[in-house]
Amino acid sequence: MSILFSKPLIESAELSSILGDPSLCILDCSVVGKSNGDGTYTFLSQREEWERAHIPGALYVDIPAELSDNTREVGLMMPPVDDFVTIIKKFGIGDGSAVVLYDRGNHAWAARLWWMLRVCGMDNASVLNGGLRKWQADGYLLESKNVSVPEAKTFTIRHRPELMQDKNQVKVAMNMDKSLLINALPHAVFTGEVAPYSRRGRIPGSKNLSCDAIVSPDTYCYIDLETVRLMAKDLGVFEVNKIITYCGGGIAASSVALVLTLLGLDNVTLYDGSLSEWTKDETLPMESDVG
Repeated sequence: MSILFSKPLIESAELSSILGDPSLCILDCSVVGKSNGDGTYTFLSQREEWERAHIPGALYVDIPAELSDNTREVGLMMPPVDDFVTIIKKFGIGDGSAVVLYDRGNHAWAARLWWMLRVCGMDNASVLNGGLRKWQADGYLLESKNVSVPEAKTFTIRHRPELMQDKNQVKVAMNMDKSLLINALPHAVFTGEVAPYSRRGRIPGSKNLSCDAIVSPDTYCYIDLETVRLMAKDLGVFEVNKIITYCGGGIAASSVALVLTLLGLDNVTLYDGSLSEWTKDETLPMESDVG
């Protein structure tokens, strides 16, 4: 392996220095979410934007269409590991690969794929800090030419099922003193003031760390790690045995999971179905600050 990432976040200059390395796989994970006005969202591919301009050598992956289990009632959930790996190998990713993921937003979609790769045992992957916008702001060029897809490689699966939690595991954790649920949605959704899902509010006992709060609106990069550490400490992350991040569909929660991992925490998990699943089950409790 010619490239070995020391952390799951890579800066533009570092990526620029390794462009063209035969072990490098770059994936543009960009997606746009459009509200349908009834609490549901339609997720739109940005393949056309990728065709117009992308980081040199980057392939486009449509996470909702290609890397989500579309047989499930709840959208965006991770496919069975074998199915996921079969698809990801088609992008030339396998043993010996070094994977860089980026998007055109706040890292959440790139972080989602980073987390799913971790579930399968692929650790040599990093998210581009600031994504495409920071790459351009740093003065690096884009290309519009077609990118040839590398030949599929062997991918040795080292499944880590504990990284993804289901609703039954969340129910148990909700009542455990040494577990912490972190809601990665905007504060107004957390409190119930804004209700984009079928029931307003949050899973009882949750704390809030919005994925937007950990990204600078000026640079599009994650904010400095010491600030994140203080925010996380206030939530009690260093006092528990298990952390479960969740959001609406496991996307924003992946970004929060990434920064918590950057803090050195190895007890971070993600509720894959998140509120899209939880709020559909009327037997499951919700709490809200709004009556």
